[in-house]
Amino acid sequence: MNLGEVGVERDSNPVDLIEVVASARDWSFERSGDDEIAVSVAGVWTSYQVSFSWLEDYEALHLGCAFDMKIPAHREAEVLKLLSRINEQLLIGHFDLWPQEGAVMFRHALLLSGGAEPTSQQAEQLLTCALECCERYYQAFQFVVWANKDAEEALACAVFETVGHA
Repeated sequence: MNLGEVGVERDSNPVDLIEVVASARDWSFERSGDDEIAVSVAGVWTSYQVSFSWLEDYEALHLGCAFDMKIPAHREAEVLKLLSRINEQLLIGHFDLWPQEGAVMFRHALLLSGGAEPTSQQAEQLLTCALECCERYYQAFQFVVWANKDAEEALACAVFETVGHA
Protein backbone atom coordinates (compact mmCIF):
# COMPACT_ATOMS: atom_id res chain seq x y z
CA MET A 1 0.00 0.00 0.00
CA ASN A 2 1.23 3.45 -0.91
CA LEU A 3 1.27 6.04 1.90
CA GLY A 4 -0.78 8.35 -0.33
CA GLU A 5 -3.53 5.72 -0.41
CA VAL A 6 -4.22 5.83 3.32
CA GLY A 7 -7.70 7.30 3.68
CA VAL A 8 -8.23 9.85 6.45
CA GLU A 9 -11.66 11.01 7.49
CA ARG A 10 -11.81 14.76 8.11
CA ASP A 11 -14.19 16.56 10.42
CA SER A 12 -14.47 19.49 8.00
CA ASN A 13 -13.28 20.76 4.65
CA PRO A 14 -10.29 23.14 5.09
CA VAL A 15 -11.85 25.50 2.52
CA ASP A 16 -14.73 26.08 4.96
CA LEU A 17 -12.26 27.76 7.33
CA ILE A 18 -11.11 30.11 4.57
CA GLU A 19 -14.73 31.14 4.07
CA VAL A 20 -15.04 31.93 7.79
CA VAL A 21 -11.84 34.04 7.70
CA ALA A 22 -12.98 35.90 4.55
CA SER A 23 -16.38 36.59 6.10
CA ALA A 24 -14.81 37.89 9.31
CA ARG A 25 -12.69 40.34 7.28
CA ASP A 26 -15.60 41.41 5.05
CA TRP A 27 -13.80 40.27 1.91
CA SER A 28 -15.84 39.33 -1.10
CA PHE A 29 -15.53 35.66 -2.00
CA GLU A 30 -17.09 33.06 -4.21
CA ARG A 31 -17.28 29.32 -3.65
CA SER A 32 -17.01 27.61 -7.02
CA GLY A 33 -17.23 24.17 -5.43
CA ASP A 34 -16.77 22.34 -2.15
CA ASP A 35 -13.00 22.34 -2.57
CA GLU A 36 -12.45 25.85 -3.99
CA ILE A 37 -12.94 29.43 -2.93
CA ALA A 38 -11.85 32.68 -4.56
CA VAL A 39 -11.29 35.76 -2.41
CA SER A 40 -10.79 39.32 -3.61
CA VAL A 41 -8.45 41.44 -1.47
CA ALA A 42 -7.51 45.10 -1.98
CA GLY A 43 -3.83 45.84 -1.51
CA VAL A 44 -1.84 49.06 -1.52
CA TRP A 45 -0.73 48.71 -5.17
CA THR A 46 -3.51 46.65 -6.70
CA SER A 47 -6.28 44.16 -5.97
CA TYR A 48 -5.40 40.52 -5.54
CA GLN A 49 -7.38 37.49 -6.59
CA VAL A 50 -6.62 34.75 -4.10
CA SER A 51 -7.81 31.23 -4.74
CA PHE A 52 -7.70 28.40 -2.24
CA SER A 53 -8.08 24.81 -3.33
CA TRP A 54 -8.23 21.72 -1.18
CA LEU A 55 -6.15 19.01 -2.86
CA GLU A 56 -7.34 15.90 -1.07
CA ASP A 57 -4.88 13.52 -2.73
CA TYR A 58 -2.01 15.57 -1.30
CA GLU A 59 -3.81 16.67 1.87
CA ALA A 60 -2.81 20.22 1.01
CA LEU A 61 -4.58 23.55 1.04
CA HIS A 62 -3.16 25.32 -2.01
CA LEU A 63 -3.13 29.11 -2.30
CA GLY A 64 -2.68 31.00 -5.55
CA CYS A 65 -2.52 34.79 -5.41
CA ALA A 66 -2.59 36.63 -8.73
CA PHE A 67 -2.51 40.31 -9.51
CA ASP A 68 -3.65 42.06 -12.64
CA MET A 69 -0.51 42.50 -14.67
CA LYS A 70 -0.26 41.16 -18.18
CA ILE A 71 3.31 40.40 -19.18
CA PRO A 72 4.08 41.38 -22.78
CA ALA A 73 5.90 38.64 -24.70
CA HIS A 74 8.97 40.85 -25.27
CA ARG A 75 9.44 41.27 -21.44
CA GLU A 76 8.81 37.65 -20.48
CA ALA A 77 12.51 36.64 -20.31
CA GLU A 78 13.34 39.51 -17.97
CA VAL A 79 10.30 38.75 -15.81
CA LEU A 80 11.53 35.16 -15.50
CA LYS A 81 14.92 36.47 -14.33
CA LEU A 82 13.13 38.63 -11.78
CA LEU A 83 11.07 35.66 -10.58
CA SER A 84 14.25 33.68 -10.07
CA ARG A 85 15.87 36.49 -8.05
CA ILE A 86 12.78 36.98 -5.93
CA ASN A 87 12.30 33.26 -5.27
CA GLU A 88 15.90 33.07 -4.01
CA GLN A 89 14.90 35.49 -1.25
CA LEU A 90 11.69 33.75 -0.15
CA LEU A 91 11.64 31.33 2.76
CA ILE A 92 8.17 29.99 1.93
CA GLY A 93 6.05 30.15 -1.20
CA HIS A 94 7.20 31.14 -4.67
CA PHE A 95 6.24 33.22 -7.69
CA ASP A 96 5.36 31.65 -11.04
CA LEU A 97 4.69 33.06 -14.47
CA TRP A 98 1.62 31.63 -16.11
CA PRO A 99 2.43 32.17 -19.79
CA GLN A 100 -1.04 31.21 -21.06
CA GLU A 101 -2.55 34.13 -19.14
CA GLY A 102 0.60 36.26 -19.10
CA ALA A 103 0.11 36.62 -15.36
CA VAL A 104 2.32 36.47 -12.28
CA MET A 105 1.11 34.35 -9.39
CA PHE A 106 2.36 33.70 -5.85
CA ARG A 107 1.81 30.09 -4.76
CA HIS A 108 2.07 28.30 -1.47
CA ALA A 109 0.48 25.29 0.22
CA LEU A 110 -0.38 24.28 3.76
CA LEU A 111 0.17 20.54 4.25
CA LEU A 112 -2.40 18.90 6.50
CA SER A 113 -1.20 15.31 6.43
CA GLY A 114 -2.73 12.62 8.55
CA GLY A 115 -6.05 14.38 8.99
CA ALA A 116 -4.64 17.54 10.62
CA GLU A 117 -7.18 20.34 10.76
CA PRO A 118 -6.11 23.90 9.91
CA THR A 119 -6.50 26.67 12.47
CA SER A 120 -7.76 30.16 11.75
CA GLN A 121 -4.27 31.43 12.64
CA GLN A 122 -2.73 29.19 9.97
CA ALA A 123 -5.27 30.36 7.39
CA GLU A 124 -4.62 34.00 8.29
CA GLN A 125 -0.85 33.49 8.10
CA LEU A 126 -1.08 31.72 4.75
CA LEU A 127 -3.02 34.63 3.32
CA THR A 128 -0.90 37.29 5.04
CA CYS A 129 2.31 35.74 3.69
CA ALA A 130 0.96 35.79 0.14
CA LEU A 131 -0.26 39.38 0.34
CA GLU A 132 2.96 40.64 1.93
CA CYS A 133 5.08 38.97 -0.76
CA CYS A 134 2.92 40.35 -3.55
CA GLU A 135 2.92 43.86 -2.08
CA ARG A 136 6.68 43.77 -1.48
CA TYR A 137 7.57 42.80 -5.06
CA TYR A 138 4.74 44.34 -7.08
CA GLN A 139 6.75 47.45 -7.94
CA ALA A 140 9.70 45.36 -9.15
CA PHE A 141 7.39 43.66 -11.66
CA GLN A 142 6.09 47.06 -12.73
CA PHE A 143 9.65 48.33 -13.27
CA VAL A 144 10.52 45.34 -15.47
CA VAL A 145 7.30 45.35 -17.49
CA TRP A 146 6.61 49.06 -17.93
CA ALA A 147 9.91 50.87 -17.27
CA ASN A 148 12.05 48.33 -19.19
CA LYS A 149 14.40 47.85 -16.22
CA ASP A 150 16.43 44.68 -15.91
CA ALA A 151 15.69 42.31 -13.02
CA GLU A 152 18.60 43.46 -10.84
CA GLU A 153 17.81 47.13 -11.25
CA ALA A 154 14.10 46.58 -10.65
CA LEU A 155 14.79 44.73 -7.40
CA ALA A 156 17.21 47.41 -6.24
CA CYS A 157 14.63 50.14 -6.93
CA ALA A 158 11.67 48.35 -5.43
CA VAL A 159 13.08 46.51 -2.43
CA PHE A 160 15.22 48.50 -0.10
CA GLU A 161 15.46 48.62 3.65
CA THR A 162 15.15 51.95 5.40
CA VAL A 163 17.84 52.58 8.04
CA GLY A 164 17.70 55.22 10.78
CA HIS A 165 15.09 57.86 11.60
CA ALA A 166 14.06 61.08 9.97
